[in-house]
Amino acid sequence: MTISYVAVGASSSDDDTITPAYPAGATAGRLAVLTVISGHPDDSEPSTPSGWQAAGSFSGGGGTFGSGTGPRRVTYFVRELVGSDAQPTTQIPSGGTGSLIVGRIVVLERSAGTGWRWASSFGEDTTSGTGFSAVCSTALTWAAGDFVILGYGIATNGLGASAEAISATGITFGTITERVDEGVTTGNTARFALATGAVSSGSGTQAPTVSATLSGSSVGAAGVLRIREASSDVTAAAQSVFPPRNLVSVTGLLADDITSVTVYRQDGTNLIPVRAASGIDTTGQDALLRVDAEQPLGVAINYAAVLTDVNGGQWTVYSGSITSTVDGDVVSDAIRGIGALVKIETPLDKKRSREATTFNVGGRLVVVGRPRSAPTTTFTLRTETDENGDALDEVLANATEGILLVRKQVSLSRLDGHFALLDDTEAPTWYDEYRWWTVEVVKTEAWPDNLEAAGFTLQDIADNFDTLADIAAAFPGTLLDIAMYDFG
Repeated sequence: MTISYVAVGASSSDDDTITPAYPAGATAGRLAVLTVISGHPDDSEPSTPSGWQAAGSFSGGGGTFGSGTGPRRVTYFVRELVGSDAQPTTQIPSGGTGSLIVGRIVVLERSAGTGWRWASSFGEDTTSGTGFSAVCSTALTWAAGDFVILGYGIATNGLGASAEAISATGITFGTITERVDEGVTTGNTARFALATGAVSSGSGTQAPTVSATLSGSSVGAAGVLRIREASSDVTAAAQSVFPPRNLVSVTGLLADDITSVTVYRQDGTNLIPVRAASGIDTTGQDALLRVDAEQPLGVAINYAAVLTDVNGGQWTVYSGSITSTVDGDVVSDAIRGIGALVKIETPLDKKRSREATTFNVGGRLVVVGRPRSAPTTTFTLRTETDENGDALDEVLANATEGILLVRKQVSLSRLDGHFALLDDTEAPTWYDEYRWWTVEVVKTEAWPDNLEAAGFTLQDIADNFDTLADIAAAFPGTLLDIAMYDFG
């Protein structure tokens, strides 16, 4: 896994608005980083270009903003390119005396990974001199292969920058290459320097120091944007059980410093939290596994995992599409995972009552009532085999707290749902295995998110293996391999 520098675009500078150009090689899948140096009497932060993400901003250098003196601001924006990307526009308020803004786009390429991850840290040097050194305030995690972009905003334009460098305790950086050393004459002027490099060895969490040698004395701010190839991903696999359920696996968390995960089921534009997968603390874990036993049937869905890293950055990864199919309608227990194949015979007749009292006030009738109740309904169900009839009897007898999940063969959100069982009537026939069931229920909310649906059990392992040696032979890797295996 390697991140490589592709090119840097031409400079764009003005007193308030710039539109930097992409360099050659700005193709889909690559990462564009826009580094902006600015200065304004109000110390304004540049606006985020449309379609880009802000990756950090900092103003430093001390003193009062003026010609060749005082603070300058360093800002990073990022965008994963999709092809034929519009040039970005960013601006600071106009009309400020001496205001200036300048920016350039660097394009990077990765050799592997599932995406891009980044974090930033900034510092300042308020002591005018030729040895520029900015101790950054935010500790970043470091690993071999991490790429860095160093940005410098120096208060004076009429000097040069060289020997750009970065250091962090226990971390070895390879060659740092200067990419930009530009004097900006707009407004109160600035020096814009840019350099790139990578971590060659070492790992840990350290606040870096960004340094350079100036040809004359000045002050300013500097920042580092640490960029990494993402390893985290989410996949969904159908388990070979009935009723259908999907094993959702969020993996590669340690390498991306992910400390919290929330998993959603995406049906069209709707995002529904997967049971027991909201805000899960994954500190020190490399994977999060959840079983989704409530997915719609006959409908293509995918899963989205929102990942939060140690620096508070949030990332979203998506699984491929998956469709759960069955040969009929399903009544199941969403927690235990048991269920039965049925045929829903009649339309839902939803009745809602409203507890109310009528008062005669001076000859005028006044009705005072409570909000109407949840809908009650009667399902008429048919099972066509003894196996399915017995399975439905098991669900009705032992559903967790009497809560049923009813889904059509091809789900409809207005009909599918969770229902509390009131009573049921079974009517078996004398001449075949058919049974008719009358089930009276009341619509209820889904189970609370903290309850996890059943996955595989120790009995599943016992049914498939005779000895511990058999298990070790079948899973020579880690315990995660067992957790992700489909025991059927």
